[in-house]
Amino acid sequence: MTGQEAIAYIHSRGWMGSRPGLARITELLDRMGNPHQKLRYVHIAGTNGKGSTSAMLDTVLRGAGVRTGLYTSPYIHRFQERIQVDGVPIRDGNLGSVTEYVRACAQDMAEGPTEFELLAAVAFEHFYRSGCQLVVLEVGMGGRLDATNVIPAPEVAVITNIGLDHTQQLGSTVEAIAGEKAGIIKAGCDVVLYRPQRPGVEAVVRGACARAGAVLHRPAERPEPVERSLDGQVFTYDGLRELHLALLGDHQLQNAAVVLEVLRVLGEKGWSIPEAAVRRGLETVRWPGRFEVLQRRPVFVVDGGHNPQCAQAVADNLDTYFPGRRVILLTGVLADKDYAALYAIMDPHVSRYYTVTPDIRRALDGGELAAYLGRYGKPAEACASVEEGVRAALAAAGPEDVVLTMGSLYIVGPVRECFGLYE
Repeated sequence: MTGQEAIAYIHSRGWMGSRPGLARITELLDRMGNPHQKLRYVHIAGTNGKGSTSAMLDTVLRGAGVRTGLYTSPYIHRFQERIQVDGVPIRDGNLGSVTEYVRACAQDMAEGPTEFELLAAVAFEHFYRSGCQLVVLEVGMGGRLDATNVIPAPEVAVITNIGLDHTQQLGSTVEAIAGEKAGIIKAGCDVVLYRPQRPGVEAVVRGACARAGAVLHRPAERPEPVERSLDGQVFTYDGLRELHLALLGDHQLQNAAVVLEVLRVLGEKGWSIPEAAVRRGLETVRWPGRFEVLQRRPVFVVDGGHNPQCAQAVADNLDTYFPGRRVILLTGVLADKDYAALYAIMDPHVSRYYTVTPDIRRALDGGELAAYLGRYGKPAEACASVEEGVRAALAAAGPEDVVLTMGSLYIVGPVRECFGLYE
């Protein structure tokens, strides 16, 4: 099986769908010899910041000499990005051979696994075959019934920022969603919780820790920003001075504080993570599509934000990095997202809209989105493609303006490719 055949198999129609429960993935992994039980993990759930937190942790740990696995979703450019060992996406040959093995184990199951369960099984097997010492494992959706939650108690369970997203599947309140995310907390593990959280969220997580006999840790303090530029930011945290972070925005400082707390807990468990590796990892981490500056004049920023919480972080970043600048928004969304709340937050910052249709079945048509945005009384023009949208937005921008892309992670890759960027 080639890499492309493996991807086609994983995506094949007969295996599609989201069906809650861990019985299928448990059965499949048992048929595979339970590779997931032979690995150690940092397990990361939350609404926003999972990917950035995972990327920072992975970069620091690799710098400390730890052989890491990294499992994230969705991908930006290539499917293989979702499964990485020591920062390298799974190679086509490995993807093909591992997927062929998983297919053989799954083929006579009474109820076949879902696409996400297949992918998780492939990841566990690849990490095991690759000799990973510690896997940074990002939850796909929720936590309690997510396929990744089949793992044993992790070294650390991480709960990032909690907000309203996937409400049809996870619940209509942040407390209900927090309950699903806190489902990754297992007996005896350590838990690190992002701050600040709403009081109801913290109460849910504290309750889950108490029931599991897990130890809850919070970042010691809010990081203190020292300086910022489009090249990164400098901050102080818990006695560590002049830390350089490559990612932009206050929310990334909060994510970095979570990472530093996780590293502290790992250190107490015997993992050797020198301060030099911490500093180097934060300074060199790359995580595309998170308030990423692609060019400077005019400024072009791409962000995968797709819910109201993300929109508020982006709006705050515009105030911080580009106060008073004219902003042109190139945007596309999925129809099942709360885009009304997202654009209500963004509109006070925006002078003109260009819309596109993300390349996914759940997308809202760009023409329909442009008509919706017309309610704000500003120009809103639908474009036939992302490439056309990028050209139109740049043509409308003056040298001191800001072109911003946001609304869905599914348009981040095509936008970056317009600038010759491929991961």
